[in-house]
Order: sequence, then structure tokens, then C-alpha cells
Amino acid sequence: MTGLSFLQFVLIFGTLLLTTKPLGAYMKKVFGGERTVLTPVVGALESWIYRLSGIDPGEEMNWRRYCASVLAFSAAGAVILYVQLRFQQYLGLDRAGASGIDPALAFNTAVSFMTNTNWQAYSGETAMTYVSQMTGLAYHNFVSAAAGIAVAVAVMRGFTRASSSTLGNFWADLVRGCLFLLLPLSIAGGLFLVSQGVIQNFKPYVKARTLVGAEQTLPMGPVASQEIIKQVGTNGGGFFGANSAHPFENPTPLTNYVAMLAIFLIPAALTYQFGLMAGDTRQGWAIFACMSVLFFAGFLAANYYEQKGNPILAAHGADQAQSANSSGGNMEGKEVRFGIASSALFATMTTDASCGAVNAQHDSFTPLGGLVPLFNLMLGEVIFGGVGSGFYGMILLVVVTVFIAGLMVGRTPEYLGKKIEARDMKYATLGILIPSFVILGLAAWAAVRPSALMNLGNAGPHGLSEILYAYSSAVGNNGSAFGGLSADNWFFNNTTGWAMLLGRFFIIVPVLALAGSLAGKKRAPESLGTFPTHTPLFVALLASVTIIVAGLTHFPALSLGPIIEHLLMLSGKLY
Repeated sequence: MTGLSFLQFVLIFGTLLLTTKPLGAYMKKVFGGERTVLTPVVGALESWIYRLSGIDPGEEMNWRRYCASVLAFSAAGAVILYVQLRFQQYLGLDRAGASGIDPALAFNTAVSFMTNTNWQAYSGETAMTYVSQMTGLAYHNFVSAAAGIAVAVAVMRGFTRASSSTLGNFWADLVRGCLFLLLPLSIAGGLFLVSQGVIQNFKPYVKARTLVGAEQTLPMGPVASQEIIKQVGTNGGGFFGANSAHPFENPTPLTNYVAMLAIFLIPAALTYQFGLMAGDTRQGWAIFACMSVLFFAGFLAANYYEQKGNPILAAHGADQAQSANSSGGNMEGKEVRFGIASSALFATMTTDASCGAVNAQHDSFTPLGGLVPLFNLMLGEVIFGGVGSGFYGMILLVVVTVFIAGLMVGRTPEYLGKKIEARDMKYATLGILIPSFVILGLAAWAAVRPSALMNLGNAGPHGLSEILYAYSSAVGNNGSAFGGLSADNWFFNNTTGWAMLLGRFFIIVPVLALAGSLAGKKRAPESLGTFPTHTPLFVALLASVTIIVAGLTHFPALSLGPIIEHLLMLSGKLY
């Protein structure tokens, strides 16, 4: 690792450490209905929303009702967005001559933003009107993120309450997440981005004349307001097709730093909030430590292989450009203003979380450099993960780890004083295995379907990597892609759309069922045989289980994709 790479990692991780505790403590107060520093500002608005909607924030829900509320709210939002996208040309503020989106793409996009995926089989500056960007897509950036946080908080209640049949009130959690957390962070962050040069306007697109005399169209729009929530809410959907590589979205190394920090800000704080709710902050820090170890390992690998570059180019030193590329690492597909280290760090963080924003072309990474973001997706994006989804995805792996530890010592497994029984393990297993089944099943179907293969940008193992990445990103509700895949067609729009739905709700349902099961149990006192879940040993065991579960499931597919591509590259063959 170069000195610059290490410095960037230390700056990001150091800032994350400084913010995790105060933000986590603040979030505990928010979702506990306690008075906070923002209560005088938005408290009256919160009460007005409850009265207007007929919500009683003190009315608790059992896990089934909580889950039904999540599903109903999400379904309604997707239908409304679908209709808006189909008829967006009649809603005004169309600066690019956009028309209504065709049914398959509208379905894919509506599902994408409702599930917090923001998979984009289109370029925003040409396909979307300002109204669609602001009222359709940006709205879902807030509420889909708030819904994920609400589920995570409900899961925390299930794990930390005893002899309880309820997990809180979804509607109150949703409102509080938006008003007290996402909106304040987005307002402050949006103003900062504008100060750094990110555009925010309603101007018509600008015609410019280049130095060689050609005419170029520069897209305009309300970018900063959508840019910040796409990062804070780990949504990832860019205003422009180039996403965070576009200078109007991400103009400087400073905005790049803030964008990366924003991705991990809430997911990291959720771990400390969990520790506070459990009455033992060590439990939260143990999960934070496991996520941090996996985060550092991923960045170390991605940065190493990108800095190393392509050995085939090194063998052709006579070519001046290739020789320069070899000595400077792999700069293909990367912005000069960010360089290799920031690109590798951004790629690692955006796929550790279910964000999907990109500041470089992942398709242009070296085979093993690209393996890192792909494997992060296959882990279930539990390394800090999306807002809410990262925590409740990791908590499933915590349950599996505790179960394995119990088998090792011959005791009934326990976590936070709750016995983990057969029913609980079934819920956890469903939440872990169903996403992998969907990824591999759909990827296998696409790999043998001629119409799907026609949309690949590359042949051989790299083409398989493009397919694997697409479905891993969709199921993981990430939204990034290997750019070589042309996804705007009937097959990929529909299959990735269903993959996003299954990846979101086939985890939410079993994890809420697990939380409901644990909430009803009594808490047993610790004994000499209780396996401590806050020690370095537990952190190491949890990290190992996380890697092994994903590795055993996906290693054959990875062997046929990036791993064999790397071996072929060493022998002089590229795809």
C-alpha cells in the first residue's frame, strides 16, 4: 500500500470513528421518541404528520403487522413511481426532451428506487425530467432509506427486549428517520456540495463549443440535493449516467471524501445504537470491529491489484503510453482528479454498503481488483452495509456464528441472554441463503440465454463477471454495475427487477420474524458456559463465518469469472 493510499484510508476511518458514537447516541434518542436537539425545529412538523395521517406513535406493532406495513408502504410507492415515469412528459420541467419510459424500464426503475437499489439502466440526463428526478427518484431516496433504518431499529428492539410481543411502530420510525436524520444531514450536506461547485439549478441544457469546434451539450439540473441523499441514504442513483465520476456531481477530492464518508456514516452509527439499546456498548463495537476488519481487507486487496496494474502492458515497454500505464498502475476507467487509491477506496466502500454510487468504471478494474467489489456484493453487503440493511444482514450472520460457537462447546447457543433455537436458525438461514440462490439462479439463466449474451460487452470469463455482478448488485440492492453490460432490454429489466424485490424483502421478512421470536423470549443470566460476544475471539469468528458462508456459496462461480480471468491475464490473454 502506498503512503497516499494509507493516508486516505486513515482519514476516512478516523473520521468514521469520531462520528459513530455521537451519531449512534443521537439515533437512539430519535427512535426512542426522546427529546433531541432538533425537537424544537421539527417536533411540531412530526406531530402534524401524525395527526394528518391518523398515526398513533405510541401504538406498538407485532412483527407481522410491522412487516405488513413495510410491504404495503413499499408497494404503494413503487406503483405511484411507475405511473409517474410512464407519463413524465406531461408533468413539466422537461429540459432534455424526455418521453415516458417504456413499461419494462419503468418497472425496473420503480422497483429499483423503492428497494433502495437505484440500479439505473438509463442515463438520468437524457431519460428523466427534472420533476421525475426531484419528486419521484429523490423522494424514494429518502423513504426507502428510512424504511431500511426502521427495520433495523425494529430488529434491535427484538434482540434487546424481553417477554415482549411488539417491535415498535413502523410509521413513527419512518417519519422520525426522515425528519430527524436524513433531512438534516441532506440539507447540511447539500449546502456544502453547492459551495464546492456541485450544480443546483433548473436551467435549460447549455450548448457549448469545444476547442476543436464541435458542439457539446452540458446537462443542468438540481443535482446537489439528489447527490447528498444518494450517499447518506446509500441509494447510489446518480443524476447523471456517469454518477460520481461526473464533475457536476463530484468535482473535487474534497467532495469525493465527503461522499465516501456519507456512505458509512449511518450504517456505522447503527452499531453503536444497538450497543446502547442492548445495555452493553461492547456488543455494538464488536460488530463494528468485524465490519472494519473486512472493510480494510477488501480495500487492501483492491488497491494492491489496481496499483500493480496489468502485467501484459509492462511486457510491452516499447509502447510509451502502455509503459506509463504499467508504471503508474491501472488508470483505465478512472478519473485523473481521484487517482487509483481514491477509486479503489470508493469502489470498496460503495459495495461494502448497498450504495452503488461509483467514481470509476468497475468494468475496467483488473480481474482481482474487480473481484473485491463483486465479492463484497456476494457477502450480502454486510460490511457496514446499507442504511439499516447492513445491520440486519450482519445480525443474521451473528446468529449463525453464535449457533456455531454453541455447537463447539456443546451448549445451547445464546445471544444477549436469548437462547437461539431451531426456529430462529431457520429464519436466519432463509435470510442468508435465498439471496445467493437468486443470484446464482438468474446468472445461470442469463449465461445460457442467447438474447442476454448479446448484451455483454466482453466475452469469456469477463462476460460472466458482468452477469454475476449485475445480479449480485440487484439482489444486494446495491445498484452499481460492470459497465460493459447493456441492461436496458426486456430480459435484464425484468430479471434484475425481480432480483431487487427478492433481495430486499426475502431478507426483511425472515429477519423481522427472527426479531419477533427473540422479543418474546425471557432473558437468561450469564453463566460460566456463556460464550462472550464482545471479545476479539468473537470478532474473528464472525468475520470468518461471513467470509466462509459467502465463499462456499459463490467460489465456483468466481472461479469461472474473475479468478480464471486473472490466470489467463498472467498467461498473456485478455478479454
